[in-house]
Amino acid sequence: MEYQYQRDIYGETLVKLGLLNKNIVVLDADLSGSTKTCLFAKAFPERFFNFGVAEQNMMAAAAGLASCGKLVFVSTFAVFASGRAWDQVRNSISYNNFNVKIVATHAGLTVGPDGSSHQALEDIALMRVLPRMNIIVPCDGPQTAEAINAVVAVNGPCYVRLGRSKVPTIEGKGEFVLGEAQILAEGNQVTVITCGVLVNEAISAVKNLKAKGISARLINMHTIRPLDEEAVIKAAKETKFIVVCEEHSTIGGLASAVDQVVAQNFPVKVMRLGINARFGQSGEPAELLKEYNLTSLDIEKTVISGIS
Repeated sequence: MEYQYQRDIYGETLVKLGLLNKNIVVLDADLSGSTKTCLFAKAFPERFFNFGVAEQNMMAAAAGLASCGKLVFVSTFAVFASGRAWDQVRNSISYNNFNVKIVATHAGLTVGPDGSSHQALEDIALMRVLPRMNIIVPCDGPQTAEAINAVVAVNGPCYVRLGRSKVPTIEGKGEFVLGEAQILAEGNQVTVITCGVLVNEAISAVKNLKAKGISARLINMHTIRPLDEEAVIKAAKETKFIVVCEEHSTIGGLASAVDQVVAQNFPVKVMRLGINARFGQSGEPAELLKEYNLTSLDIEKTVISGIS
């Protein structure tokens, strides 16, 4: 199984896009070596701008460049892109529907040793509350490239959430289409809906459940807005309950989005696996997933408890 850094793929894809589209400009906040926008900076130094540790100014400048017709990619760690610069993202980018693509790296618990101050566990919630903001959470390297290519075609703001650690490549996902969920396994007893780094954990859980005679449908909900409501409603109608697992707070993220669709269209039980009223902490990624009950075993146990 191949493992890749999503941010490596992001940087490489940016360079390819830069060759094709001279209107693309890239902004970073003194973290280009980590976000891998440094690859674009090396290839196109005249179209790269380092704002230093000034994320709010960077987002405001991104809006200004977009207002002049530029296609702007702006990157920093997710905790800074969503939290520190939220006012500028809201009032300057989202309100004006500017063509700014916020690609935030180092999201979620799996930032690891950097600890709570750098673990964005509420960034999806902060972006979901903003009108016009598209939200994409790729599950692996190839899907990261597909997502970056897809947001170029979107006329308006986008938030793409990437992790820090290497993630395995998920085979057989099918075509990536913005706003269309991917069915990774068919099942009729329960539906597991997930995104990002937890997709691989969910795949292992569903395989183990199958060996125990439990039929689980698995959905990779890579786009949280626009959400594939049809896939959620179909799952609610065709399986007995839904389990949502995400590397994010249980408030305001993927689970909340699924809850809204289910409640309004076809109410069924929805069980949540995520960070429940806690901050993160320093630790190795695998240790943190275990500590916060986000492993494949935790998903398996949750499904079994829902059935029984």
